[in-house]
Amino acid sequence: MADFYQNGIVTTLHNLSQRSDEALEAELIKFAKVRPLGLILPSLFSELEGEAMPDIVSKLAQVPYLSEIVIGLDRADKAQYQHALTFFKDLPQHHRVLWNDGPRLKELDAKLEKLGLAPQEMGKGRNVWYCMGYILASGKSESIALHDCDIVTYEKSLLSRLLYPVANPQFNYEFTKGYYARIANGKINGRVSRLLVTPLIKALKRVVGYNDYLEYMDSFRYPLAGEFSFRRDVLNDLRIPSDWGLEIGVLSEMQRNYAHNRICQVDIADNYDHKHQDLSLDNTEAGLSKMSIDITKAFFRKLATQGETFSCETFRSLKATYYRIALDYVENYHNDALMNGLTTDIHLEEKAVEMFAQNIVTAGQRFLDNPMETPFMPTWSRVISAMPDVLTKLKAAVDADHAEFM
Repeated sequence: MADFYQNGIVTTLHNLSQRSDEALEAELIKFAKVRPLGLILPSLFSELEGEAMPDIVSKLAQVPYLSEIVIGLDRADKAQYQHALTFFKDLPQHHRVLWNDGPRLKELDAKLEKLGLAPQEMGKGRNVWYCMGYILASGKSESIALHDCDIVTYEKSLLSRLLYPVANPQFNYEFTKGYYARIANGKINGRVSRLLVTPLIKALKRVVGYNDYLEYMDSFRYPLAGEFSFRRDVLNDLRIPSDWGLEIGVLSEMQRNYAHNRICQVDIADNYDHKHQDLSLDNTEAGLSKMSIDITKAFFRKLATQGETFSCETFRSLKATYYRIALDYVENYHNDALMNGLTTDIHLEEKAVEMFAQNIVTAGQRFLDNPMETPFMPTWSRVISAMPDVLTKLKAAVDADHAEFM
């Protein structure tokens, strides 16, 4: 049973009654007549060969309220793209696969590159950005969900609960962030959120002082969740980073663009698990080590835009403050695990904290060394201003690929 506590400055929508998915779907079918619903799936081709994606697609085929599904496909050659078309062909909803490595989309990307508007870094952020552009181009959806493609505990109810706050015409939410407990195989997971993001926010509040942005970020129960939903008009002016700071960047943009009462978080799953990244203790360019640096830089960039000034001394103080807070969290989570018959490895948890603490300094130094870094992709409003027919070209390229190879 979930609690009903409202903590922080954004609304929390709980799972208080274990309401059936059938009841939620019945309402969503009604909502979809007024506000058509869509879904974005950013995917690597390798995920089509994994255990999670076939199960996700089989369950999505049973969802009655979606108007469209947009799949962004990365790292796929021609044969793999054709395989993807076959893989998704049984979805009854209108759907399109964006072949991001195909010649048509690469040609469009090259035109944007000449204008200085193409995403500079390959990855999930770029994939999501092009999918959002296609959603704008298709005009088929007014409220859209996005979730990862490696969820091995996927249930239809996850999507229903994720979409409900932005689908219900009686609600005024523009954006919903999903949250859940990361528990699998008798262990508490979610190390980066538990042991980096939460204690880092607490440490920043001590070092920087009261800050509305930090209070806002501290309201989210799982800020790194890859599941969120939004109204279509959000897409025009959303500037998102292309690195591992995507989730933090999206939350930051929503705080900049909308009042707190237009944003909420919702409990979407009792059980959630997906593939795990390596800790990468000895490699700052891979795994959770790189992720922690990108996420930390995302916080520094956001606070800098609000006038905060950082120095090497600031980052040293922040590291020390973070380290003490994070070690307390290691003990808190260990005790919580024991009471619930679960486990945590204190040694590995503290090694992760030590790495994150060092990476706070590393992220700070990189932030100071490269003040001109602009990892954000441009808003679609800006792209449309520079190339008025870009959405038409994007939709035509995707539809032409589908028609040629299906």
